[in-house]
Amino acid sequence: MAKNDVVKKEVEVTKEQGDGFNLSQFTSETKEELEKVVWPSRQQLLSESAAVILMVTLVATVIYLVDNFFAWGSGKVF
Repeated sequence: MAKNDVVKKEVEVTKEQGDGFNLSQFTSETKEELEKVVWPSRQQLLSESAAVILMVTLVATVIYLVDNFFAWGSGKVF
């Protein structure tokens, strides 16, 4: 029973503190979280961007070729 009373009190305290939106608190908490982010280096950003562009181009080319193959095959059959 005592445990349930503690949980209820914590919920009540949370509800009292959670009334409304505090812009300054939101801004400070956002700044704290952004300080924890490990930002990539310029070289890492460029190399990973190049890898993504290369893979997208490769997959698009493969899909294009497979589509053309099936279009050619269906043209021969029908």
